[in-house]
Amino acid sequence: MTVRVLLADDQPLVRSGLRVIMADHPDLEVVGEAATGSEAVRLVGDLRPDVVVMDIRMPGMDGIEATRLITAGPATTRVLVLTTFDEDDHVYGALRAGASGFVVKDMALDDILTAVRVVAAGDALIAPGVTRRLIADFVKGPEKAAPERSPRRVEGITEREREVLTLVGRGRSNTEIAEDLFITVATAKSHVSRLLTKLHARDRVQLVITAYELGLVAPPR
Repeated sequence: MTVRVLLADDQPLVRSGLRVIMADHPDLEVVGEAATGSEAVRLVGDLRPDVVVMDIRMPGMDGIEATRLITAGPATTRVLVLTTFDEDDHVYGALRAGASGFVVKDMALDDILTAVRVVAAGDALIAPGVTRRLIADFVKGPEKAAPERSPRRVEGITEREREVLTLVGRGRSNTEIAEDLFITVATAKSHVSRLLTKLHARDRVQLVITAYELGLVAPPR
């Protein structure tokens, strides 16, 4: 399957660099470029890409609002946020907007391309280095620090699924979960799939949020 990608970034060098790199991978096709959030929303309607690689800070409509409009629309397009995280103190807003993944611009290019494929396949991905800070910001919100939280029981899930949810909240991949719990990767993936269904979560990002909200994972201090 060829993943159809829309690049949304106000920096032409970023867009052209990603386009050149993706051109060397036959399973990735750049179908369009946008320099603003509003342009990205319009092009999603016209082109119906599989994934939008979305910058946060763009003139006019920013990437968060564009993500909200895209994920609320009829298209099945998924959004992968590509950010210079240290400058984006409110990236957690993109979680509420429906983004399916977060990667940082200084990551290895191969890792960014892998993230595009993961998101296109219907999974979600958060760069390990930003998971804790992103979700901590989401949990505490922009105005107040997160309150002390004691782990709460989750109705309808097994103890093993609770362990898996905790590890998802810590940013572990399926492979890492399998290693931590001494189970196969296929079993770990099955547990994650059941959690998505039982907790009515759209994707892995929402499972991470749930783990923090339930107190299974503590925000960093």
